[in-house]
Amino acid sequence: MNRRQLMKSVIAGAGATMAGRTAPAAQSHHAAAAPSNEADSWKPAFFDQHQNETVVALSDLIIPATDTPGAKAAQVNRYIDLMLSQSPSEAQRKFLEGLGWLDGYALRTHGAPFVNCSTAQQTALLESLDPSGQPAGELRPGAQFFREIKRRVSRGYYTSKIGIDDLNKGGRVPASFGCPHDGHTG
Repeated sequence: MNRRQLMKSVIAGAGATMAGRTAPAAQSHHAAAAPSNEADSWKPAFFDQHQNETVVALSDLIIPATDTPGAKAAQVNRYIDLMLSQSPSEAQRKFLEGLGWLDGYALRTHGAPFVNCSTAQQTALLESLDPSGQPAGELRPGAQFFREIKRRVSRGYYTSKIGIDDLNKGGRVPASFGCPHDGHTG
């Protein structure tokens, strides 16, 4: 799957998510239960299932849904999976080491892998890795990974249709940023 196909599936998934928010509850539940398009059959190219679930959980904590859909709805995990599948092996290795470190930290701290911890436990783990707290020693690799995953989640989110719409929420992007040629729109 190339990047164009991935972005189409992300946009299709985002459209389905938005459509589900406006449909009656019964229709929305039925539509979610029956996979019907290519976006529903997506499989990671780089991550295994556990790694993908961990990236989904992390992205949802980094950019949660508020009055706009968050990183989970924007399917940022798919963007990160695609980018890593096409990255040099060193970048792949470092990312997987970071995910492994995070699971090890969660196991030592809460007796479960990160994805199986409660949201409060996950949040506490990530707060302990926030660079503003100057993590040192054993937490330094986790802090470096947390910076990396935040960068990747932000890039994936703000290059998705959902993220672009969020940036332009309330008409924040001036029309002067559009194409100045006659007949073209922003």
